[in-house]
Amino acid sequence: MNAPYAELIEQEPGIGRVLAPNPSAFTGTGTQTHLLGTAELAVIDPGPDEAAHVEALLAAIAGRPVRAILVTHTHRDHSPAARALAAATGAPVMGCAPLPVTSGSGLEASFDTGYSPDRVLGDGETIELDGAPLEAVFTPGHTSNHLCFGWRGALFSGDHVMGWSTTVIIPPDGNMGDYMRSLDKLRHRRDRIYYPAHGDPVTRPQQLLRGMIGHRLQRERQILRLVGTSAMTVEEIVPAAYPGLDPRLTRAAGASVLAHLLDLETRGLVERAEGQQWSKAA
Repeated sequence: MNAPYAELIEQEPGIGRVLAPNPSAFTGTGTQTHLLGTAELAVIDPGPDEAAHVEALLAAIAGRPVRAILVTHTHRDHSPAARALAAATGAPVMGCAPLPVTSGSGLEASFDTGYSPDRVLGDGETIELDGAPLEAVFTPGHTSNHLCFGWRGALFSGDHVMGWSTTVIIPPDGNMGDYMRSLDKLRHRRDRIYYPAHGDPVTRPQQLLRGMIGHRLQRERQILRLVGTSAMTVEEIVPAAYPGLDPRLTRAAGASVLAHLLDLETRGLVERAEGQQWSKAA
């Protein structure tokens, strides 16, 4: 999937997307805002609060009534534009719960602390859109408040399942055990296609889910082998587990390794050794 930015691109009847101009090593070509419906609309993940992107969304809406502005999670590339879009359209903001971010938690830089929804949607709750239920699906892991949304056989998967890269799990809010359980939860659904917030549509979601689960289990076994040889820090595990890694992704890889270690610790498979070292449990 490539730009253009600021254009409404139809993905199928009643589903379009507008790409925000915020490309990076973590967002790919940018954050995709999805517009659902015909007679009335729902907007999923309004994106960053950038004037040009908000203007592009309003142009795509073209004066049609907006039933809801829906947010999958509160990372800064997903939710901030909800405020400007709500002010311009009068639509309520719904979706994930606000995430309490306390000073010194390490979460301040990544999360939208101004997010304040009019309605929090719980797992399985629905709203009506164009005569069909639009369902919230609770999928914690990437963040503790992450939702996907299902409508007419399509799943809008936010950052839980992406079309261009694996999802980054960053503790303390990201949780690998929750993420794996959420992947398994989606595996038991029968959505025909996924529209992620980053990357191309996923046309074979069950195949991708199996691959994602297998990849994470393989990484887990790799980490267990490494710390089974000798006690290691996260900084020592990363180059061994990710040879040839783009230096820009070192922090993300370290977060993923730590997320695996914390999950393995919870399951009694690894333990913390001296300092910041980890070893296989006896």
